[in-house]
Amino acid sequence: MVAIDWSGRVDAAGQRRHIWAGLWTAASASKPRETVTLEAGRTRAELIAWLIELARETPRMVVGIDCCFSYPAWFLEEHGCGTVFELWEQVAVGKGEAWLDRDCAVLRFWGKAGPRRHGKRPEEFCGANLYRMMRLTDIDNKITPKLLEEDPERAAKVLGITPKSPFQIGGSGSVGTGSLRAMPHLLELRAAGFRVWPFEAAALGANQPHPLLVEMYTRLLTGAVKKSNPAARKVYLADRRRSDPLYAGLGRKVLTAAQGSEDAFDALVCTLEMVRHRAEFPVLQAAQDPVLRLEGITWRPGV
Repeated sequence: MVAIDWSGRVDAAGQRRHIWAGLWTAASASKPRETVTLEAGRTRAELIAWLIELARETPRMVVGIDCCFSYPAWFLEEHGCGTVFELWEQVAVGKGEAWLDRDCAVLRFWGKAGPRRHGKRPEEFCGANLYRMMRLTDIDNKITPKLLEEDPERAAKVLGITPKSPFQIGGSGSVGTGSLRAMPHLLELRAAGFRVWPFEAAALGANQPHPLLVEMYTRLLTGAVKKSNPAARKVYLADRRRSDPLYAGLGRKVLTAAQGSEDAFDALVCTLEMVRHRAEFPVLQAAQDPVLRLEGITWRPGV
């Protein structure tokens, strides 16, 4: 199990500082105990090369990445994309960086100031059309009064969490920049043999297993905690060590890294939640709904 806390930063130093990978390895004949590690120091390109090499050694691997894999279905259709992979190809050959440019005339991408855009959400996504900037999976993960009423346990875990639109490329919590800069690399992983859920079914148990790639949203897995506060992270981890067997055996180095960095904290907690629910991954099937086959689904336990 590998959980990646991703970054859309343009500079290599920023990528090496903010991209963290949590890695859990099951026990085996050569390694009688399962292991959990946290790693940083790689650029996006270096991280992808590392994942491909890991998959060659251990193809029964699941990788979760904290970014959006796609956009609303109407946007893909507008760009002539019959599959998400066609969108990734367009992004990879230059559309992604063009949309991120401050001078971009496509005003749907918002959150950065520039001669042709401003930081505010465009009118196209306001009022009754607010839903157009979100995928179905983003709306499903948004905490609403209805959800508070119908699923209090889940609502308490992620109280007040609001997923961001992939069209938002600037501002607090924005996900668009990191997602656009991930898509060319997701294409690389698929070319290297990774299955991508929910666009493809898992094949972890086949005679020739394929590694599996899923989209994550870290807040859905960490629950309510002030992740930017080192003291809050320390309390969260200490509480988990006392009450949760998955955390009890964590080494001092891993805990220190997670306490010292919000990105490392996210990577660790998401890794352990993937481990907790690891039986779900081999049975994940490709989506049949035509909209979900374009937009994708954010993995969360029980989805």
